[in-house]
Amino acid sequence: MAKDTKLLWGRAAGICSNPECRAKLTATGADRKSFLTGEMAHQIAQSPDGPRGTDGGGDDTYDNLILLCPTCHRTIDKAPEGTFSVEALRSWKKNHEDWVDGWATEGKYSTALEVAQEVQRLLLENRTHFEEYGPKSKTATENPASTAQAIWKARKLDTLLPNNRRIISLMERHSKLIPASAAPSFPRFKMHAEAFEGNQYDRVEHYPLFPEKFSEDIEGMTR
Repeated sequence: MAKDTKLLWGRAAGICSNPECRAKLTATGADRKSFLTGEMAHQIAQSPDGPRGTDGGGDDTYDNLILLCPTCHRTIDKAPEGTFSVEALRSWKKNHEDWVDGWATEGKYSTALEVAQEVQRLLLENRTHFEEYGPKSKTATENPASTAQAIWKARKLDTLLPNNRRIISLMERHSKLIPASAAPSFPRFKMHAEAFEGNQYDRVEHYPLFPEKFSEDIEGMTR
């Protein structure tokens, strides 16, 4: 179940899957504590008598779950039978995940400088969250009881994973613009990014660390 939960949140990028909502499912309270507001809804209810129920009921796997905000979850489950079909929810989920994946293909650049500046912006955003809330951050190491872990979990799902996908797409789609001197470090970044994402869904003991050389090469492209 833990793997299905992580996969669902990661593939949805922490955003409600209702195409007419798309609310961000992370928030920060008055005490500066970060928390998740999303809910995992069953497309086929666990109980045969539940919303969109069938004989035998549905299970708790990724394939039968959809990530929604509390309002949308409540709306689809309380609506009259037939208002929101299983097929409709499956369509919401697929289209939403396709939309998230589409972030990576947005934008086309004509110079290496433009590509480098966008990649650098994404890397900086990732690094800022890592340094502020990651497992080695000052906040996390000095106060293990702080909310850093919860905030880091949220930022990995709604920021780092989509940013990494976009960086990979940018580098691959504009490979002809990338200087030969900067190209060798990209495969190492890709290995790191793909392993980092995989680790969110199915924990592994070790995966490639972020290659600082890639960041250096991107910075060199902006000079």
